[in-house]
Amino acid sequence: MTNTLAAGIGFRRGTRADEIAALITQALGQVGAVPGDLTAIATAADRATEPAITDAAARYGLSPCPIIAEALAARDAELATRSARIEHLRGVGSVAEAAALAAAGPDSRLALPRIASGGATCALARGQTPMPPA
Repeated sequence: MTNTLAAGIGFRRGTRADEIAALITQALGQVGAVPGDLTAIATAADRATEPAITDAAARYGLSPCPIIAEALAARDAELATRSARIEHLRGVGSVAEAAALAAAGPDSRLALPRIASGGATCALARGQTPMPPA
């Protein structure tokens, strides 16, 4: 088994990569983690190819992990925070928290509930994933 630390990101259109990357760094600092500990940066599948998230993820040596709407919804009952606006738009209380949990694996838990900047949110989840066969 390998430990995972996934950052889930929600962001508004027009948010810059600098803002997303700074928020990820802030979140990592709040849990005593360093950028090298990060195993995934996840967001809603329909936003995963947008330049802001791809550029921010590249700063951590990662590509965005797209999470489909059904996988976000599957983790909704485990969320620590809820946004009425996002719930109305996406059917899930927090894209950041749900994406982090989905990316960190089925037995993952929130390490840091959603934090926010002007245009983005970030949450962290820890989990364990089976090591791939050799």
